[in-house]
Amino acid sequence: MQLIVHDTIPEAPTPQPCDALVLSAHPDDAEFGAAGTIIRWVDEGRRVVYAIATNGDKGTSDRSLTPEALAAIRRDEQARAAASIGVQEIVYLGYPDQGLEDTPALRKDVVRLLRIFRPRILVTSDPYRRYLWHRDHRIIGQVAMDAVFPYARDHMAYPDLLENGLEPHKVAEVFFWGTEDIDYRSDVTDTFDRKIKALRCHASQMKEFRFSDPVEWLKERCREMAQGSDFELAEGFHRVALPM
Repeated sequence: MQLIVHDTIPEAPTPQPCDALVLSAHPDDAEFGAAGTIIRWVDEGRRVVYAIATNGDKGTSDRSLTPEALAAIRRDEQARAAASIGVQEIVYLGYPDQGLEDTPALRKDVVRLLRIFRPRILVTSDPYRRYLWHRDHRIIGQVAMDAVFPYARDHMAYPDLLENGLEPHKVAEVFFWGTEDIDYRSDVTDTFDRKIKALRCHASQMKEFRFSDPVEWLKERCREMAQGSDFELAEGFHRVALPM
């Protein structure tokens, strides 16, 4: 299946329901946080869509790169990574790296995404992780949760979206990656190698990794997240079930 890529959110689209919408702050966040789980969902026949808030134009220590060149590199890396795990569609929101703010404009963008793609599950970064956490990760997680509840579900929120045919939508579950409060463990024992293959597509980021052996570090993290389960390797999430 060919990957569909949108440079912006479609203006007045026909709703395109998916099983899971994965909303990340940057290219590569989804692969680090949830690729093993996403691969399993795709293998089960579920439709998964990515939405990426920023262009990732500051994520490098290479002083030879301009922001524009880095953004182009990361866009290409993200497309190859998503295609490798079977994601069907990517929407880029186009905000600058390190530039996310909890604004009405961003919140409305996320509500529009939820009403277009109508996911049962939203997957994003945990906004409540303490201390060391990228600000963009905190912002996109918080905005996502606010968009889910109550804005996307309420017909009186954003009446212009309703006028354009985007009906309210209720998300059933939110999965937060990068959480300090894991209450849901997803078995990635059989999909871990494919997660690594997808991460290797993000060459500009993997070379920035602070560990000499990032694959072994990630495997150890997945072992730790599997503790208390019957799995060898897991991705851990904090799961929020929404009232339906």
